[in-house]
Amino acid sequence: MTDADRPSSPTGPARPTGAARRLLLVVMTVVSLEALALLALAVADLSDLDGDRLGLGIGAALLLGLYAAAMLWAATRVLNGHSWGRGFLVLTQLIQVLIAYNARENVWWVPTLLAATGVVALVCLLAPPVTAALVDDPEAL
Repeated sequence: MTDADRPSSPTGPARPTGAARRLLLVVMTVVSLEALALLALAVADLSDLDGDRLGLGIGAALLLGLYAAAMLWAATRVLNGHSWGRGFLVLTQLIQVLIAYNARENVWWVPTLLAATGVVALVCLLAPPVTAALVDDPEAL
């Protein structure tokens, strides 16, 4: 991508276009589904509270909710051209792939779904068009 291809914005980084935008939309979709699942787990945890684990249940639900919100925030920022969110999203997807490996003894579809969505998001986040769109100095590539 040359400087002529990058739209300039006086208020912030240029929004990715073309293939990079399509790949980042895939990431946004995957992360949105993951965040929705995390929020569902938080609600399920809150609905199963009892006196013995009240603090743990509320804490776990709060952590899951904050994690979901952080993932959505980072995905939104990357979609708008801010490169800082990509590192956070790569980390969350790597953690998810490791959790999938750890959960391989559960029902077969849980680790498969976790690994598949994590790998799809990682491939899209690390694709050359996304890297070129988010780098500050295109000549450094």
